Amino acid sequence: MTTVYGSLKCPYCVVLKENLDRNNAPYEFIDILDSLRNLGAFLMIRDREPVFDHLKAVNDIGLPALVDDNGKVWTNWESWLTENGYEIFIPEASLTSGQACSLDRKGC
Repeated sequence: MTTVYGSLKCPYCVVLKENLDRNNAPYEFIDILDSLRNLGAFLMIRDREPVFDHLKAVNDIGLPALVDDNGKVWTNWESWLTENGYEIFIPEASLTSGQACSLDRKGC
């Protein structure tokens, strides 16, 4: 089962959850804002995985992040869906909510 690290305050995380649900994909969603334990688990992955290096350099948090059964970390959820044979659905209203995902508050 794929583990998804995200937050319900992140519009891309919400859209990913919608996609996973619509595709009946098995996953565990870990909201990093629910507890320090969840945040710590995400930061351990973010600090050690090279896939986050570019994101950190541009002040992006790196959410949502998916960890597959083999331990591979994905930060491009659309690629993950495509590679796993799932259909992508992107509701326009979900991505224009005005919420910021980057540390510099420039948006998602």
